[in-house]
Amino acid sequence: MSAPLHEIYAIKYAHHARRASENFIGGDPHDGPMPLDYFVWLVRGGGREVVVDTGFSSAMAAKRGREHLRCPTQGLRLLGVDAASVKDVVITHLHYDHVGNFELFPAATLHLQDLEMQYATGRHMREERYRGAFEAEDVAGMVRRVYAGRVQFHDGDAELFPGISLHLIGGHTMGLQVVRVSTRRGWVVLASDASHFYANMEQQRPFPIVWSLADMVAGYDRLRSLAASPGHIIPGHDPLVLERYPAPAKELEGIVARLD
Repeated sequence: MSAPLHEIYAIKYAHHARRASENFIGGDPHDGPMPLDYFVWLVRGGGREVVVDTGFSSAMAAKRGREHLRCPTQGLRLLGVDAASVKDVVITHLHYDHVGNFELFPAATLHLQDLEMQYATGRHMREERYRGAFEAEDVAGMVRRVYAGRVQFHDGDAELFPGISLHLIGGHTMGLQVVRVSTRRGWVVLASDASHFYANMEQQRPFPIVWSLADMVAGYDRLRSLAASPGHIIPGHDPLVLERYPAPAKELEGIVARLD
């Protein structure tokens, strides 16, 4: 029996102006503007809606010096989704820009890798180089959700639902996972921070925030093996996503891209 086909949407909620030298280990000899966009993703099909990551709040944007455009839940509402009713949220990893706002999804089970919780609560967080992109309150909030029975842990690759699977990549963090989705154009992979930009994976030049450089580079090959083609891999922060994929409606141009 074939897997159900899904729609996938990238929803932009924040922006950060920065230079290319900040986006590659070792910098960039052709340094120039290379901003980050921040997304959450919606997977819809098979009778369910799954949200991938929950973004960050306006207060966190102010703390981190990011431009907050809209609450991710507002972006979901533009697609007819009430965050309070969402049943399943995949947390690709526990960095501040992927796990904030989860209190706005009170009905959801949060799907997280065992290794990610181990990493975020273990000995490595004593070092600034590893903990810099984590927020202690986000991690503590996730622990509280564990005690409330609202977190489903995964030990490596797992089928979440027919046509939606989780795959441990690591590299950027110890327990980063990506999401593979069946669509009408084939298997699409939401890479999250396994590759921030198309250029990271295409040029084999990793982003500077890294737990294991070897795992990150190996992850680029894993992404290609999971996707129908390299063009089916969606990087986590590249503004080109909104240029390469159409908006589902004219009024959503520059906010939402349909990826399937």
